[in-house]
Amino acid sequence: MSSTVKSEPSATSAGPRPAGPLDRWRPRAAAASVWYLRLLALLNLATVLLVPWGNQVSEHNEGEYFTPYLMTSGLAAAVLSVFLAVAMRRRKRAAWIFNAALSSVFALLYLAAMVLPGERFNKHPLNYISTILTCLFVLALLIGRKEFTSKGDPSNPKTAAATFVGGLLFGGSVGALLVWLTNELNGADWWDLFRYSVGRMVTITPSEHLRSVIAAPTWVNAAINAMGAVLFLLVLYVAFRSPRGKELLTPEDEAKLRGLLERQGERDSLGYFALRRDKAVIFSPSGKAAVTYRVVGGVSLASGDPIGDPEAWPGAIEAWLSEAREHAWAPAVMGASEEAGVIYARHGLDALELGDEAIVELDEFSLEGRAMRVVRQAYNRVKRAGYTVRVRRHEDISEAEMARLVAKADEWRDGATERGFSMALGRLGDPGDGRCVMLECHNADGELAALLSFVPWGPDGLSLDLMRRARDTDNGLVEFMVIELLQRADEVGLKRVSLNFAMFRSVFERGSRLGAGPVLRLWRSVLGFFSRWWQIESLYRANAKYRPIWEPRYLLFEKSSEIPRIGIASARAEGFIVAPSLPALFRRRHARAAVVAPRVPVAARDGKG
Repeated sequence: MSSTVKSEPSATSAGPRPAGPLDRWRPRAAAASVWYLRLLALLNLATVLLVPWGNQVSEHNEGEYFTPYLMTSGLAAAVLSVFLAVAMRRRKRAAWIFNAALSSVFALLYLAAMVLPGERFNKHPLNYISTILTCLFVLALLIGRKEFTSKGDPSNPKTAAATFVGGLLFGGSVGALLVWLTNELNGADWWDLFRYSVGRMVTITPSEHLRSVIAAPTWVNAAINAMGAVLFLLVLYVAFRSPRGKELLTPEDEAKLRGLLERQGERDSLGYFALRRDKAVIFSPSGKAAVTYRVVGGVSLASGDPIGDPEAWPGAIEAWLSEAREHAWAPAVMGASEEAGVIYARHGLDALELGDEAIVELDEFSLEGRAMRVVRQAYNRVKRAGYTVRVRRHEDISEAEMARLVAKADEWRDGATERGFSMALGRLGDPGDGRCVMLECHNADGELAALLSFVPWGPDGLSLDLMRRARDTDNGLVEFMVIELLQRADEVGLKRVSLNFAMFRSVFERGSRLGAGPVLRLWRSVLGFFSRWWQIESLYRANAKYRPIWEPRYLLFEKSSEIPRIGIASARAEGFIVAPSLPALFRRRHARAAVVAPRVPVAARDGKG
């Protein structure tokens, strides 16, 4: 690709302001505050595991001693430190406010204790160290204040408060029931049992009255304490979680995207999938480019290349990254091309090759030759069995016929979950997708046996969106339909087809060659083992039989430490991990508002719908 792509002028750029000494110290101070919390988490965990040291630290928190901010020798403090360190590393404003308010109170109390008349506190060197460390932490927070700009969800404080109250009511009731069933003393009413349980959840020592009427077994007290710990973690999560972001395209957004695709849609075979209505979109300042994404589990997950003019891509990427950092979302891109990957890399993202997309160019495709013998034999066998294929644009299919095709597609679907995000449109038969192409395959008796649906790829290309077939049909049916499409390309003005995506294709190809190294052969064996369930290798073989052009696709990310989080978010977006919810139980399979339909392997899933 050309290396001269330039960023369009930003609407807010007014020239760089000279950096002062404080500007240089801000990121260092912010990083220091994060490392302080990490160290405190480690020390608190060590005190839990090393009982003698933990007892010593606990003693120093009593009487004439005190320890640095958040050093309490408890598991709760360790968990709190970890949560705060993670939130501070993501530069969340709410975490900064929490730490600044709480640590300032501790610092003021420590300073007051050290300057009071007498020698009760200021005669102990450890107290000086605790005071200095706490004050330095507060100073680091104040210096690095402007670094913490990531916004949380405005509903977080109310939701956290409601979670805390609801959790106490639920946990207190369950604990009260357990204590009532196991209490060894008499005289406690339900209010006494409830107060005892709630007190245990928040580590309040029972009053003398409660101790006189309640004697619960150790396992009951442990269970109540465990409920309190779970509630504590849940409240922390709710208090500091990132906002979810908007989920649907507006009609105006979709109209703008379609305009960009009309002008630049031939650049990326995945471009049309940007019109999924469960994605959000952010445009460049000029409106000539856009990045579409979905927020999943705190990850701003984009897919494919930016839409529109490549010269405007940097503006859209900058806007998308700015929004991600503003809300503490981890930015990631699934399935970017090499051209887009270079532009994303200039904005601080790193790349990991995921696999290759199989693209068939019509002027280079032929069924002749020994290399195409398997495909040719499968095609001729199905054709002799009497199967026929009908090729039509969606706009040429009547509403009644489309409803019948959608019903068949749902009937033939494999499994209860629709899958797809980066390479699936998710709305078969929508009136707005009239330029999509439908292939209907009928058997010798005229009964519908299989369906293939393709989305437009510029003016003369198609990209596979959906495949369904009846389970009792002949093998090779999908190959027959694909070849029919390629041989009848003139009917839809076709010059190229994107068939599918083969993950880790280069591993299988290079790992089978003579002279492949032991690491590559081992990696190929591992992938081959998992292919028994996930069909990784069979998908590569299914695509390779068409002798396609392989175009690499990449996963782009900002920090390597976020790859596991991005992987989980991608699996959720693609439908491999489904979080149960009531709306999901009643959602229609092919709804206008963006339900996922998978880009199914051309032959690896042949016979499975």
